[in-house]
Amino acid sequence: MPATIRDVARHAGVSIATVSRVMRHSGDVRADTRDKVMAAATELRYTPSQLGRQLAERRHAANGIVFPDLSGPYYAEVVLGYEAVAAELGRSVLILSTHGRADADGAVRETAGRCDGLVVLGRTVSDAVVEDLAEAGARVVLVARPPIGQVDSVNAENRDAAETLARHLLEQGCRRIAFVGDPDVSPDVNERWRGVRDVVWDSDTNAFVQLIAVESLHEAVGASVAHEAVRSHELPDAFVCANDELALGLMGELARSGIDVPGQVKVTGWDDVMAARYAGLTTVRQPMRQLGGTAARLLDEQISGSRTEPRHELLPTELVIRTSTTPRKG
Repeated sequence: MPATIRDVARHAGVSIATVSRVMRHSGDVRADTRDKVMAAATELRYTPSQLGRQLAERRHAANGIVFPDLSGPYYAEVVLGYEAVAAELGRSVLILSTHGRADADGAVRETAGRCDGLVVLGRTVSDAVVEDLAEAGARVVLVARPPIGQVDSVNAENRDAAETLARHLLEQGCRRIAFVGDPDVSPDVNERWRGVRDVVWDSDTNAFVQLIAVESLHEAVGASVAHEAVRSHELPDAFVCANDELALGLMGELARSGIDVPGQVKVTGWDDVMAARYAGLTTVRQPMRQLGGTAARLLDEQISGSRTEPRHELLPTELVIRTSTTPRKG
């Protein structure tokens, strides 16, 4: 089996990042360390992969960003924040959506070879692909995804805000709560589910929380969930939706069915998109544009070589209470 960059790093007693810098002929490696790495590479007959050579030789002045799906206001806001900062830094942007692609991993690898750095949003590709890209010398930043090894990451806080949201609903008298989303698909949704679930389970009330796993977070899915709940006469006291799109679709269907919100059932979302403000939706506001902008700046620091140590940023969120959970006074 051919030697890998991990083998060279282990043999030379240095980090994978150091081997990568040596292979890219970066000037920020001491001469004795460079000699040690090159000696290990020669002894192990290590040959950088084709992707690694592309990454070492490129000067594209372009950054890439990988999304699971480009539809929806959340993704649009993150892209706008990313593009604004990238333009400020003099870089163009390549955008790749993996939705519906038969070979998403291959498309991501190809995009990595065509740009100077790559931002990966959510679980668009496996951890193994991210690790392979980093080992090959790619500059990578993860958004809305737990850190992987030495790869930079940017996340919005989920768990504490979800707990605050759950306590708010309990204070409003909710005892039957339904969480709408799929924790297995998104790390963000997983943290939101666990935050709500744990507060409800640990409360001194007789409250319980039900998980309604859905195939996507789109508006039509929220409407379908509401339709089924009304049809079966099994309305909870509150629907906690994993994002605002689900919540807005759900509220629209409840209104068409003559169900009063918040009198008969309360509804919450997540993100605080513009439509949520006009709909009076209680939600958790997260800094969507700042997520994209921060990722662009972290990527530029890697490309410029101004920083070599990994960074993991956690951006604050806040609960915004509106009339979908608390009736207007008077």
